[in-house]
Amino acid sequence: MTKKVIVVGSGFGGLASALRLKSKGYDVSIFEKQPDLGGRARVFRRGNFIFDAGPTVITAPHLLGELFELFGKDIKKYVRITPLKLWYRFLFSDGSKFDYSGDEKAIEKEIRKLSSKDIDGYKKLLAFTSKIFDKGFTELASVPFNNFVFMSKQIPSLLKLKSYQSVYSLVSNFVENDKLRRVFSMHPLLVGGNPFTTTSIYTLILFLEKKWGIHYALGGTGKVIEALETLMKEEGIKIHKNSEIEEILIQEKKVTGIKSKGQIHNCNYLICNSDPPYVYNNLIKNKKEYNFLFNLKLKRMNYSMGLFVYYFGTKKKYENVAHHTICFGKSYKEHLHKIFSKKTLSEDISFYLHRPSATDPDMAPQNHDAFYVLVPVPNNLSKIDWKTEGKKFKNLVVKKMSETVLPNLKDNIVEDFYLTPDYFENELSTHHGSGFSIQPRLTQSAYFRFHNQSEIFKNLYFVGAGTHPGAGVPGVLSSAKVLDKIL
Repeated sequence: MTKKVIVVGSGFGGLASALRLKSKGYDVSIFEKQPDLGGRARVFRRGNFIFDAGPTVITAPHLLGELFELFGKDIKKYVRITPLKLWYRFLFSDGSKFDYSGDEKAIEKEIRKLSSKDIDGYKKLLAFTSKIFDKGFTELASVPFNNFVFMSKQIPSLLKLKSYQSVYSLVSNFVENDKLRRVFSMHPLLVGGNPFTTTSIYTLILFLEKKWGIHYALGGTGKVIEALETLMKEEGIKIHKNSEIEEILIQEKKVTGIKSKGQIHNCNYLICNSDPPYVYNNLIKNKKEYNFLFNLKLKRMNYSMGLFVYYFGTKKKYENVAHHTICFGKSYKEHLHKIFSKKTLSEDISFYLHRPSATDPDMAPQNHDAFYVLVPVPNNLSKIDWKTEGKKFKNLVVKKMSETVLPNLKDNIVEDFYLTPDYFENELSTHHGSGFSIQPRLTQSAYFRFHNQSEIFKNLYFVGAGTHPGAGVPGVLSSAKVLDKIL
């Protein structure tokens, strides 16, 4: 008989898993809590504005194309993904800027404006990150780390690649200028990590961008979700929306099914594209199978920062604002320490501003602009009361953007709303309202993350940000590829 698979959660990891397993002949159903698919990548519509809820940067687009190729189909017939010429514009508190792209001559020109003596260091950094990429992504991103012996065999190579250093420390080995250190060390923030504590393995993102570029899906990232949903329907995957999971049913250390809306759905295998600590703490009622070491693992994890995300549309077009802008505050290490360790808010914020209408005017009404701004904040271990702090923080964010990149912003906003870590905790079911599940520290990477195949229940599997290889669109798509090795 055909084996039944249930996938819980429809983020990129869940959608990719459902398609990969369907291509191998399984009977696949996917259950999603929300009325729409996408998880963090769902879409919001306000007035005539379209806002991607989460991921806006598409790297390694071939990982998406592979899902269509499994069925002999071409992704280009479903969604148009286009490369961006300017990847990020970095703005500093003194008004200086750095335009970052895949054009190496342009990059050297930008570096020279800040520190000509760092050009050679940058080239050496890029060469070193290519080695990290070859090991960390090409070789290891889509293989399971469920076995400690396998993990131990990787240690010599990881030590040779200085995995014991932080991203910021590794970058500082090659680059002296403080602004350039910020530019080339910021990537862990895209996957929930502090550049000062994240293992330097994550500098592979720097090279990953160079290898495949940064892309945008016309119509927004939500169009990729629509394309995957269309493909799933064509291939006979059963989709259940508005179907929150109440319980994972266990019998004799084995998952037998799920309970949703009072109904029981049986399965042979269960794939969770949901935050592992939430699953283990909330969806499995009988925890007698958890041993001492596993309970310790659940308790010891350090979680990513939270996110404050403000979505807004303007009646003015800000023609000179890039598609992606990263604006640094005055402090860097101190600010990140407040977010990750002290868990306090600061007025000296840094932020990422997304202006999709720079590339795609259809995201906003004519002569209008669509934006979202993402601000790292403490997760809900901070005990911040966002019901009272949310509006005040929004006003601070608007003020900072008005002073830096969007003059007279307050007078031009015609549509807006915001999300806080409470949304991530309550709607996306992330532990402590973290934006990216657990932090990508060395002691929380590979074998030390939550395993792709459950440590406790052998027919329970995980994909997504909280398992190997980690957060970010390439990471969660690669976590689905791990299933090809173990299921």
